[in-house]
Amino acid sequence: MIDLYHWPTPNGHKITIFLEEAGVPYRIHPVDIRKGDQFKPEFLAISPNNRMPAIVDTAPADGGQPISLFESGAILLYLAEKTGQFIPQDLRGRAEVLQWLFWQVGGLGPMAGQNGHFANYAAEKIPYAIERYVKETNRLYGVMNKRLADRPYLAGDYSIADMASYPWVVPHERLGQKLADFPHLTRWFDAIKARPAVQKVYAASEATTSQPMTDEDRKILFGQTAKVIG
Repeated sequence: MIDLYHWPTPNGHKITIFLEEAGVPYRIHPVDIRKGDQFKPEFLAISPNNRMPAIVDTAPADGGQPISLFESGAILLYLAEKTGQFIPQDLRGRAEVLQWLFWQVGGLGPMAGQNGHFANYAAEKIPYAIERYVKETNRLYGVMNKRLADRPYLAGDYSIADMASYPWVVPHERLGQKLADFPHLTRWFDAIKARPAVQKVYAASEATTSQPMTDEDRKILFGQTAKVIG
């Protein structure tokens, strides 16, 4: 059983998509980031970076004590190795998946996240910041589009690299992007969107993600310092 500490954000969706695709039993423990649940001591014990998602594997492969993990990329890799699913076992195939997984966690996620922040959530609209991140998101979408020109998924077969990247393409309109400009990326996006596991994940989160953000939410989510984890 996997205990999943989760809120329906792009990074949170990565893990629920994997668990649904792999058929792994899991329990969701909601971490309401708008209320500050991510700063509670019991959550910090699992996720010291006060970010979700995080998991606790109550039945690790070595038969020992439960294992807790934070960081979505690390969780995806751990679960893929635990189940033997969605990552190749051969050296070259594994290397393909890992480089695109790390590309997402080091590039697409942070850049699209800053894009969304400055364009949609920042109290002060800063044109330079908005333009900077919209253009960088556009560049990264272009990287995916080129990569997908001659293969169905980022590493060939459907993998954790695709599960990591897809949630950051879902909000493309809010990120100032037109999928029609990226035909190969659009084909990839539509193929993943049609998967039953992905549809189940997004249907379950619709009510939560449709709630508008308040000024109090912004105070909790943005601008925190080391004091909140002291």
